[in-house]
Amino acid sequence: MELVDFLRDTQAEVRTQMSEGAPYAEMVFTEVVMQHLADVGMTFEPSVCHYQGKMGNANLRLSGFAMSDDFDQLDLFVSLYDGVDELTPVSDTDTKGAVQQCLRFLTLCAEGKMAAKLDPSTDVSSLAMQIHEIYNDLEQVRVFVLTDRVAKSKSFKTLEVGPKTVRLEVMDIERLHRHWSEGKPRDELIISFESEPLPCVFVPGVTGEYDYALTAIPGEALRHVYEKHGPRLLEANVRSFLSVKSKGVNAGIQNTLRTAPGNFIAYNNGIVLVADEIRLARAADGSPGIVWLKGMQIVNGGQTTASIFFTKKRFPDTDLSSVRVPAKIIVLKEQDPVKEETLVSDISRYANSQNAVKQSDLSANKPFHIDVERLSLSVYCPDGVGRWFYERAAGSYNTMLAREGANTAKGKALKAAIPTTRKITKTDLAKYIVVWDGAPDVVSLGSQKCFDRFMSSLTVAEADTPYEAPDVAEYKAMVAKGIVFKAAQKHFRMLFQAFQANVAAYTVSLLATRWGDRFDLSKVWERQAVSPELLVQLGTWGREVNDELHKTAGGRMVSEWAKRPECREAIMSRQYSEPAGGIPEFRAG
Repeated sequence: MELVDFLRDTQAEVRTQMSEGAPYAEMVFTEVVMQHLADVGMTFEPSVCHYQGKMGNANLRLSGFAMSDDFDQLDLFVSLYDGVDELTPVSDTDTKGAVQQCLRFLTLCAEGKMAAKLDPSTDVSSLAMQIHEIYNDLEQVRVFVLTDRVAKSKSFKTLEVGPKTVRLEVMDIERLHRHWSEGKPRDELIISFESEPLPCVFVPGVTGEYDYALTAIPGEALRHVYEKHGPRLLEANVRSFLSVKSKGVNAGIQNTLRTAPGNFIAYNNGIVLVADEIRLARAADGSPGIVWLKGMQIVNGGQTTASIFFTKKRFPDTDLSSVRVPAKIIVLKEQDPVKEETLVSDISRYANSQNAVKQSDLSANKPFHIDVERLSLSVYCPDGVGRWFYERAAGSYNTMLAREGANTAKGKALKAAIPTTRKITKTDLAKYIVVWDGAPDVVSLGSQKCFDRFMSSLTVAEADTPYEAPDVAEYKAMVAKGIVFKAAQKHFRMLFQAFQANVAAYTVSLLATRWGDRFDLSKVWERQAVSPELLVQLGTWGREVNDELHKTAGGRMVSEWAKRPECREAIMSRQYSEPAGGIPEFRAG
């Protein structure tokens, strides 16, 4: 899909949500882009948090935020949304102005001057208090400008806000399209050695799937690339197991870096990378040398890489000039996204075979995912024309459309039969199933963690009972659960200013656990939607759930409180309205 077509599709999605009752187009756009960044691992689980105001003569602005589980990393988002249907430039002056408004908000929060000026019942007040509490302990702060226009500069020079260095990035429509079209943002992950090609042993592949190189990467280069890209360096399927918390820096690695950096290559087992491209030249000694790696991902060695970064951050006098990290590099040549993801998952699994957690449990080629994909290819909607698409590998939906040609008659017919609204990713499906199983706290943890928990539960179940592939009825029920969840989310955008995702998770879990035995998912499948009567009932429960979430939060951020088992127990144990009569999806009883 061309950039201008992607822009128009994005605007159509925003307008659709506006027609369904979403209050502000800019908030819809913000949510769409932030969720994409979370899905590809560029940020944490995000929350829309709109604020625009003044403090003295200073304009302040915020559109959303995301915070790491350990409260040691903070991302703030500010949107410049114009609703344009043609490619339109946005000046650096505008993007820098948005950054400055967001930085003023951050500065006042950090200084403790913001919360007192805000309504204490609002989400932005809770955020301001939390930023003040954690600011000095933050390891990383970033500000993203989100825009539907085309920016000249995609990043700016880092700035100092109090004791913290703040990184500044722009996610414009061009950069967003590049992520969408490739199904992953790995093309931005580039490590360059152009000034001095890195000596290596290069072995061309014999299977056509990959080439192979062995080298030793300078510690300073790894530190720099981790500083720039952070957890995005870690292969997505195993990100939660390979990532490290800054507080858990390996003592042995840190000690070597501090006392014997020249021996690091001898003491450390090294890292394993995959990359999309490699460029070779001659190193200074005449041997093959690596000029740059593009699309690199660490599949083994996340602990080593992060430890180098955090050791230097905590102890600035650490000398990395003599540090070299052994590296095995797999240069991918596979073009099919499903086959590529399977290959990367296998490399991750074997490279991390010493880990207690089996990464294969999270891979796209697990039988459950293959079977759901098979069903999605053969089970048609009640109209006999449409289907749902199960995206087992990132980017496979886009690959399917591109194969037919977006502007051909066949391509248009295919997209009409399987629109993006009928695409279900692995993390989507996990969310629908987990929320229906009564675990809204797990869903509130975010897409990747919810997926991890779901796959772990499958593994435990299979240890007790032989795996049985889902049948057509089970597949239709999974889709129906997704339809209910998505309908609740859309409806709650009209009803609540904040924390709609948490309210949706708890409300749908309430429906499933209290009245699931009376609820007919087949009616949802047949209609391919929820009835107006059910939507009204969901609204009633949603208001009640929203009130209980705020009451029980005790001044904490609702989005953080919602992640805790204690929250689930508190909310699910409350009394709620009985379902009204005449809801088609409810059986008599």
